[in-house]
Amino acid sequence: MDFALSEEQTLLRDSVDKYVRDHCDVERHRRLVKTAQGFDSAAWQQFAELGWLSLPFSEELGGFGGGAVDLMVMCEALGAGLVREPFLTTAVTCGGFLQAVGTSEQQQTYIPAIIEGSSQWAFAFAEVVAGYDWTAVSTKATATDTGYCLDGSKIAVLNGHCADFIIVTATTDEGLGLFIVEASAAGLSREDFTAVDGSHGANIRFDQVAIPTAQRLGQLGQGKQIIDTVLTTSIVAMGAEALGAMQVLLDTTVEYTKTREQFGQPIGKFQALQHTMADMFLKVEETRSLLFNAAILLDEGSAEAGQACAALKVKLAEAGRFVSQQSVQLHGGIGMTDELNVGHHFKRLLLLAMLYGDEAYYLDQYMTLAA
Repeated sequence: MDFALSEEQTLLRDSVDKYVRDHCDVERHRRLVKTAQGFDSAAWQQFAELGWLSLPFSEELGGFGGGAVDLMVMCEALGAGLVREPFLTTAVTCGGFLQAVGTSEQQQTYIPAIIEGSSQWAFAFAEVVAGYDWTAVSTKATATDTGYCLDGSKIAVLNGHCADFIIVTATTDEGLGLFIVEASAAGLSREDFTAVDGSHGANIRFDQVAIPTAQRLGQLGQGKQIIDTVLTTSIVAMGAEALGAMQVLLDTTVEYTKTREQFGQPIGKFQALQHTMADMFLKVEETRSLLFNAAILLDEGSAEAGQACAALKVKLAEAGRFVSQQSVQLHGGIGMTDELNVGHHFKRLLLLAMLYGDEAYYLDQYMTLAA
């Protein structure tokens, strides 16, 4: 495999890196998580002006036509900068559903607004009982003369607090289906929450919400297959974000051990701590290798891409946990303070490990695909 970035990908990486250096730091993150929205609307519009929101979409749909490797390059830089603008939920995940199975009318109606930065989206899939089991979804979409009637509730819907549209999983007579629901629809109620990493979202209740037939997304009964396909790209984006965060934790920890002294010398000279940091380095590089492998296979349309993405999700959870825990331990008490980026990256890695399926779920997915 050729792991070298193209000239365009290098320019993209440099552009995002520069933005992160100039605009994103711990103070910005601390300020934004305390706001009702949880991110900067002006920054989101700047993302649109820079063309970043068009990256995942094909040129036919008005996008940049970027692939998984392009997405990887961008998300790694965003992960390093504690960027909490909802690029993953709106552009990658929900945009991925629209691009993969949306009708021409749906794509023409919704995708331009995402690219322009004027529309926020959320993916509502989690339920109290169902967990990651798509066959146990209790939210029900009942067919009516004009479309469907949606009843049920979803929890932990990231970006759901401010989303204009929500893609909802629901059980139908034909099987699992996906539906586009306007957040302003009668019968929809939201209870806002703040996630462990400071991201904002909502628990959402659907009480006889009317959905026109035109807002059915994809074929009924094919929900699980659609989700599994679309989330492979989201996993690459999450893996890249996790890699960016882990690299910052490693670099920050190494620098700190050069200045923190015990017994008259920097603690970085202690052999036991050197071994720990070497293990952290290995975890970062393991994640990097699996990330490149998954992104390249996805761009090639390989039949092994699903298995590679499942392996990446397992690794980002395992490696992220190890690297963040060791970074906190080597920093001591200051490691979890709000003034240092270590604790914030720790919390983000914790969320990414659980999002769309935890380590155990994707390990099972990997074994199933490998059989």
